[in-house]
Amino acid sequence: MDKEKYSIIFSSLTGNTKKLADTIRAVLPAEDCDYFGAPKAEELHSEILYIGFWTDKGNADSATLELLSKLRDKKVFLFGTAGFGGSEAYFQKILEHVKQSLGPSNSVFGEYMCQGKMPQSVRDRYMKMKTQPEHPANIDALIENFDRALSHPDEDDLERLRKIVLDRQ
Repeated sequence: MDKEKYSIIFSSLTGNTKKLADTIRAVLPAEDCDYFGAPKAEELHSEILYIGFWTDKGNADSATLELLSKLRDKKVFLFGTAGFGGSEAYFQKILEHVKQSLGPSNSVFGEYMCQGKMPQSVRDRYMKMKTQPEHPANIDALIENFDRALSHPDEDDLERLRKIVLDRQ
């Protein structure tokens, strides 16, 4: 794949996916980058696309899903973040959902997901739920997950991404 032009397209609600996009941008040859930024199908002339998303209800965000549905004959590397994490099986389930929006003329040549921090409003909502007499049985686990996610994507997450991207070149 040497000397092919690429684009890095990403949607980032809280900055987590942008961190991943910046990491990819830093390891790829800058002179071969056609586009870096938000999803805009009309800007995508590159054959190789690095497409990043944040997870919304077990799938990519709507802007990314819309972009994926419009792509034809592209080589795609999917990357994303999810507030609930820690499980590779969970990340694979999300990636499988995301791939369903990608037409059959495209090929996925790589993928990466990691946990990402969530907005404080999520923890506030959990704490409010916990005060209710009929709160979910897993509320403490949800709060623990939120706290664990605060440091992600961390340097280990970014290093794993660097290695995967470099291995796919």
